[in-house]
Amino acid sequence: MALPSSLGGGPSSTGMPPLEVRLKRGSSVESVHRVHAVVCDQRGRILMRAGRADYESFIRSALKPFQALPFLSSGAAAQVQCGDKGLAISCASHSGTAEHAREAFKILWNAELESSQLQCPIPDGASSPLEHNCSGKHAAFLATCRKMAWPTESYLQGDHPLQQEVNRRVAELLGLPPDELIAARDDCGAPTLRLQLPQMALLYAHLGASTQAELEQISRAMLAHPHIVAGEGRFDTELMRRSHGQVLSKGGAEGIQCLSRIGEGMGVAIKVEDGARRAKQAVALHLLQQLDWLTPGSLQELEEQVLILNPGVHLEVEGALRFQES
Repeated sequence: MALPSSLGGGPSSTGMPPLEVRLKRGSSVESVHRVHAVVCDQRGRILMRAGRADYESFIRSALKPFQALPFLSSGAAAQVQCGDKGLAISCASHSGTAEHAREAFKILWNAELESSQLQCPIPDGASSPLEHNCSGKHAAFLATCRKMAWPTESYLQGDHPLQQEVNRRVAELLGLPPDELIAARDDCGAPTLRLQLPQMALLYAHLGASTQAELEQISRAMLAHPHIVAGEGRFDTELMRRSHGQVLSKGGAEGIQCLSRIGEGMGVAIKVEDGARRAKQAVALHLLQQLDWLTPGSLQELEEQVLILNPGVHLEVEGALRFQES
């Protein structure tokens, strides 16, 4: 997938080293993770980066706030009276607590749907798909299908009207024809998209810009209920709590982390080449410090809470974002 002209090309793809996250045991380096990162504005301009701006990966669960757009635009969210907590659960990669399952169930109940219609897996040791970390997204998918009189049995298929509408909305935000988007099955069964890092950052720049009503509603719901979006002690939840409504955070599997500065129209996309969660979290904290998006005290608290390593082991991040040359 080629980047639109406003999203790079030419020298932006080379010449800047990636970040490195080094796990050190005592004074010796034991493991090294290579990490690429991009900062974009709402017009899709690359402002800063480290590593390759043309790096491609699946956006995984960081797509969820945009997969929730048809839930809003169809009127399904209003019909089921989900409120901000229900909208937050539709964007969540949650920890499967009773509260998380209850919020997903409320969407289904008010749409006159059954939890058995959810096509996300039942987690190991659980008794219901409501406990799956994507159950809120799937519940919103089904409620949208019920509102629009679309088939509910095939709601995860790429050619289903719901998934086509998700693609249309994402492509519109990226300034691309929908047929240029490349999709593949995520672990929960729903499609996810293969994007370049500036495209992920652009989506999050839009999410935090507060210029589009539906995206503003989604970001407000996530920031109002960060414990719904992930869970107690989890990175996205704890970061959003400490940002006091200023930074939106949503991660994805295989080393994807996206951030947005609310009201400024700036988005950050991070990809760890080997998919390590610890590396994406360490880099996110490193970049938040460089961008001055969190106070030093908040960053210290967050590091102590989420980057928990064994005694004698610590992480170091080498490198920094550099301004993009025009």
